[in-house]
Amino acid sequence: MSPKNVIFKKMAKDKSVGVYMAKRDFVDRVDSVEPVDGVILVDPEVLKGKKAFVQLSCTFRYGREDMDVMGIAFRREIYIAIRQVYPPIQDRDQSTHTKMQGKLLRKLGDNAFPFFFEFPDNLPCSVGLQPGPNDSGKQCVVEFEVKAFSAESQEAKVRKRSTVHLMIRKLQYAPENSGTAPSVKTTREFVMSDKPLHLEASLDKEIYYHGEPINVCVNVTNSSNKNVKNIIVSVDQVATVVLYSNDSYVRAVALEESGDAVAAGASLKKVYTLTPLLVCNRERRGIALDGKLKHEDTNLASSSIVKEGVLKEVLGILVSYRVMVKLIIGGILGSSEVGVELPLKLMHPKPDLVRESELEEEMVFEEFKRSYMKGVADDEEEGNVSTGDAAS
Repeated sequence: MSPKNVIFKKMAKDKSVGVYMAKRDFVDRVDSVEPVDGVILVDPEVLKGKKAFVQLSCTFRYGREDMDVMGIAFRREIYIAIRQVYPPIQDRDQSTHTKMQGKLLRKLGDNAFPFFFEFPDNLPCSVGLQPGPNDSGKQCVVEFEVKAFSAESQEAKVRKRSTVHLMIRKLQYAPENSGTAPSVKTTREFVMSDKPLHLEASLDKEIYYHGEPINVCVNVTNSSNKNVKNIIVSVDQVATVVLYSNDSYVRAVALEESGDAVAAGASLKKVYTLTPLLVCNRERRGIALDGKLKHEDTNLASSSIVKEGVLKEVLGILVSYRVMVKLIIGGILGSSEVGVELPLKLMHPKPDLVRESELEEEMVFEEFKRSYMKGVADDEEEGNVSTGDAAS
């Protein structure tokens, strides 16, 4: 069989407008972001003189939509841009930016019109905090949406039947150049002990991919007269809600309580392996995700890489990761801790670039929905349906 290019599509319930896009995820390379492009298909007979518009928006939502405390709105539009696509303001050839758009226009006919948006460089990436099992309403989330609609004007009231909502994601991938492998050491002296305790920990690299094991080398030299009762190693996710409240959610997304002991005067050198996975944190409130939990392609959120000079306050939710190594020290009056922290980045590998030759491959039209996990209901927006494949 010949290779195929998947084109995602979605139609308004009244069939007045439909959206066709070649992808749902857009890459933020820190210094630039992939543009959002696609094609709007209109039905002039259904429009009956109305106009067709397309909108790109970035929204930050904190907590349930129906909550409003002391007049503070929990929903904030970070960015919004609207284009009129029909009647077209400029010639189709002038407003066509990509080869994929050109191919779609030829396939869909004279009632198809291109659209094109460029992201500002100060927008956050898609991320949401996982709600707890008993939480109701919407989660705390930064999300992006492409919306197409037909109306008398841009400001006029829009009917649900004449609207298409498509949730897209803005994602970052691991940079090609990794930094220095993290390493840290500390020394703790104790009362009534002539000699100290030394703790050193290191990672074999700075950037890890989602699903990749993280090897933590721990070296303990216990010259003191205290006993190390246990060694605990964890990978912590730190999600800071910078836009609204500066709340931080710290969650151990991988944990090993080894039970390893280091007696007074002894030493230990050991590599602990931890693998942070969403599947092990699925029921935990406050875990940051790069999409909605029900989607099969959802991961733990990637580390946030912020362009120099961009105000962090507008970025919604910032995510970072660290490895924590804690020694539990026994004592007559109770236990104490000696610990170190190692920063790391947890991200997706950069995908292969699309080959130019792929643009000549056959196009296959699919519904603009991600794969849903088995047993999870679909709660897509009311008033959206998908049509069958477009005619060749």
